[in-house]
Amino acid sequence: MPSGACRDLLAGSGLALLYPRRSAESSIQAFPSGFLLRVREPVLTARFYLSYVLLSLKCASLMNNLTDASPAAPSCETERKPGISEDWLSLWTGLAVFVLSLGVFFGTDLLGFGAKVGTWTDLSKAITPVAASFKWMPAWLAVVSTYLFLGLVVGIGNWLLGGSLKKFIVAFTLVFAISFACWVLGNHAHIAATTPPEFSKFGISWSLKLTGEAGFVLALLAGLVIGNFFPGFAGLLKESVKPELFVKTAIVIMGAGVALKALENSSLAWGIMFRGLCAIIEAYLIYWAVIYFIARKYFKFSREWAAPLASGISICGVSAAIATGGAIRARPIVPIMVSSLVVVFAVVELLLLPFLAQTFLWKEPLVAGAWMGLAVKTDGAATAAGAVTDALILAKAAGQGVIYEKDWILNTATSIKVFIDIFIGIWAFVLAYIWAHHIEKREGDKVRAAEIWQRFPKFIIGYVLTFGLFLALGLALPALIKTETTIPVTREVKVTDPATGQDRLGKVPVMKEVSQVDPATGKPTLISVPAMKKQIKPGPAKSSTEQANIFRVLFFCLTFFTIGVVSNFRQLWAEGIGKLAAVYVVGLFGFIIWFGLIISWMFFGGVHPPIAHP
Repeated sequence: MPSGACRDLLAGSGLALLYPRRSAESSIQAFPSGFLLRVREPVLTARFYLSYVLLSLKCASLMNNLTDASPAAPSCETERKPGISEDWLSLWTGLAVFVLSLGVFFGTDLLGFGAKVGTWTDLSKAITPVAASFKWMPAWLAVVSTYLFLGLVVGIGNWLLGGSLKKFIVAFTLVFAISFACWVLGNHAHIAATTPPEFSKFGISWSLKLTGEAGFVLALLAGLVIGNFFPGFAGLLKESVKPELFVKTAIVIMGAGVALKALENSSLAWGIMFRGLCAIIEAYLIYWAVIYFIARKYFKFSREWAAPLASGISICGVSAAIATGGAIRARPIVPIMVSSLVVVFAVVELLLLPFLAQTFLWKEPLVAGAWMGLAVKTDGAATAAGAVTDALILAKAAGQGVIYEKDWILNTATSIKVFIDIFIGIWAFVLAYIWAHHIEKREGDKVRAAEIWQRFPKFIIGYVLTFGLFLALGLALPALIKTETTIPVTREVKVTDPATGQDRLGKVPVMKEVSQVDPATGKPTLISVPAMKKQIKPGPAKSSTEQANIFRVLFFCLTFFTIGVVSNFRQLWAEGIGKLAAVYVVGLFGFIIWFGLIISWMFFGGVHPPIAHP
């Protein structure tokens, strides 16, 4: 296909803004029709399940043979247009995982085979299937099944994006293997154990106390090493390096978990969402204007460069830069350069800010979470920074005897980032209106409300759907979330068995004295009654989110690794982004990070996650 035709094809699909011309022309590959694998039985025997795995591998091999049967030389017939945008794909991929997780409500663990990684010193005990109904499954089969499922889901998406099956199989196998290995290593007890009971359980005397989320950092470092020192190997992985797709899919899946947290602690969750909305409105009004002024006044950038740069630095990185570039009709190279810069500095923030938060903000956990959402750019890096900060601060607080519930810091960062993403479309519309009616004033330009929809991040729809559905189910049927019963408080004591005369441990009720008015005398008197306590049992919604969470975590791990792979510092420097980097350094480290901290403190100071109860 002629190069011009390739560019026209990409422009028609909206991808011309995302890639330089050279890489865009080589991004369209042949791919045969995908296939959909369904699990029809809730509980499988080991023999039948192994047959299912082997059948999946055979199908993949057959498809690969079909691909290889086509001519090796490229032609017009082997090139085709992507059938979906990455944004829409992340929505449908996340919803697919979410829908499968709902099988729990019908007594079917459709995702119960997911490989759950726990803290370990003995590798043979590190991995188990997430659902009890799959406890018969050995660890290696759980990992293979998880790989096949993710490969199938992402592979179908890769085909819809116009990818190559042969290249994808090799690339995704390597990406999954490295990412999963980092996740397992990050859960080693000397890295992940945080509390004295864990130290005693694993027989260790020290730990870095990073929790299992240290696997994210290891994946990021592995990606950085490959991307910057092994470019040939990084090129081999290219077909499966899709950090934005991975993290947006993870956020869609996360919606249900956020809703579950909201239902368990409703007043705090709604407070976070309200405070987050206020914080990002204030950030929009101040961040963008300051960065635009600095770029124009002190670095002499044109409006074409200053606007996407201001959006990329101050709002939401890659998505905002691309949306702004399209809204003001900037040349494609402008948002491309800004986006490359955003990715580099997002990695720097990701490696730096969570550890600063652990050191200085561990007593204000939700301030730290809001700070990650406001300061770290790109969805992947911000959400990842929230996850690492959550792990680091919870570990430090646990060392001081305060055991917070997990994920509240992460959910705070994510909620703020989601609000920011929602406003990208509105902000693009505002800029399009200003540019069309006040700056460029080109004849025939009309700003339509439909532009808001065109710029709106579609994966947010998935997040809202999973969040809203779980929230509605929980409000309508509370038993799906949890059930509360009152039971007597007991304690263990030694008792003598009258039949054998031997001592054994038995449970007796704990009594307490209460004041009661004697009806005969009218005077208060003390009586002993059994002490009672509330027992909370999680409903099926908990199991559903646990199964989906396995794949959310893995998508996050893939995000970390692939962010590192695409962060080629030498290549970006060779492209001449020194001046842009200077604006980024001044704006980000001189203003945005610290002002974001002030805003976070204003809205989240004194707000703490719930205390975890054993």
